[in-house]
Amino acid sequence: MKFLFFSILFAALCLNILAQDNTPKKSITKAVYFQDFVNFASDKPGFTRVDVFIQVPYKSVQFVKSNKGFSAKYSVTASVYDSSNKKLIVEKTWNESIDVMDYAIATSRDNYNLSKRSFEIAPGAYLIKTKLEDKDSKQEAFGENLFVVKDFKNSLSISDIILISKSEKSDVVPNVSRNIPLSKDKVKFYLEVYLRDSTITQSTLEYTVFNSDKESIHKETEQREIKPGTNQILFTMQEFPFDLGTYLLNAALLDSSKKIISSSSKAFTSHQRGLPIDISDIDKAIAQTVYIASPEEIDYMEEGSDKADKTKRFLEFWKKKDPSPNNEENEIFEEYFRRVAFANENFSNYTEGWRSDRGMVSIILGAPNNIDRHPFEYDSKPYEVWEYYDLNRSFVFLDQTGFGDYRLITPLTGDLYRYRY
Repeated sequence: MKFLFFSILFAALCLNILAQDNTPKKSITKAVYFQDFVNFASDKPGFTRVDVFIQVPYKSVQFVKSNKGFSAKYSVTASVYDSSNKKLIVEKTWNESIDVMDYAIATSRDNYNLSKRSFEIAPGAYLIKTKLEDKDSKQEAFGENLFVVKDFKNSLSISDIILISKSEKSDVVPNVSRNIPLSKDKVKFYLEVYLRDSTITQSTLEYTVFNSDKESIHKETEQREIKPGTNQILFTMQEFPFDLGTYLLNAALLDSSKKIISSSSKAFTSHQRGLPIDISDIDKAIAQTVYIASPEEIDYMEEGSDKADKTKRFLEFWKKKDPSPNNEENEIFEEYFRRVAFANENFSNYTEGWRSDRGMVSIILGAPNNIDRHPFEYDSKPYEVWEYYDLNRSFVFLDQTGFGDYRLITPLTGDLYRYRY
């Protein structure tokens, strides 16, 4: 089982009128694990409880035959450092195991394992590192996130938001991936309101969704009787007016004059089933197919009447490329956009990474067998040599400006322009 591990920032919007969005990055491999960190008030004076959620899709770990059917084992380590990354504050490691009877369950993209650990941490800015280690393959994946631990000392305050995938009576299952399918399902979330005074108060809770252009596109409000202590709020939005894209949900606690007392925000993605998880903009995704689609095919997708039609044409294009159409996975589709995400993470400079020369080569040919970097040569400009042993070819990238803008000086020719899976 091959893994290529790297971290990519899970898109979050920053609005000046809102409190900082603490939505962490997701850690991406050939499969994915998700993480979420959530601030809640603690019973320990001077501290805040930070819940760390780790969601591991079954396809991210290796299942082996066992007397229970098929089993997978992995460990998770969560480490909290001061913001300078020099001092370890606290660390926890725990082991998880998954047992299934049917291998089809183990390979389903819909199944995952969820775990949680809690930390008592003083308010402030921290660096939280997570590591997942597969016990059978010995492969590792990492996440690294700056996180602000809130202070709930004010008389009235609001916790972070947890998006909910499902709820049963008093039990809620967090949506750690923060991906919400384009469907009739509504946006559900959980938060807590803390009142340290002894008098019951009436408050307004305002829930606003902003799009990627920082525009308010949807708002709902509710009146709540806030009692002393912890008030648990489980809310379901009455509408789902969101197209494919990334959004920011803001929950604000208002006083009688509509002034914000306390607020919290959480990024989420409105996602269509069948699309790779990194796609949140269909127009950009179509443009990114430039290394595998013909100009005529791109034009056909771009000429869709609306986003839904463009998405339909986009999925039809990739369905034709599916090397194994009889199963639910489209390996070439997933791999292509994994390479796009990797290029964006590693080669973005003056332009997005997928448009750069290094991004182009890595998307078309995949990861090189060897990279020989020369960033500080005395008698030459910075350059890199990428070697592909199976092609018996090397490619040289030269940074003419000295600002990381590496350009390909060994051109791709002939058959090398074809995307290789």
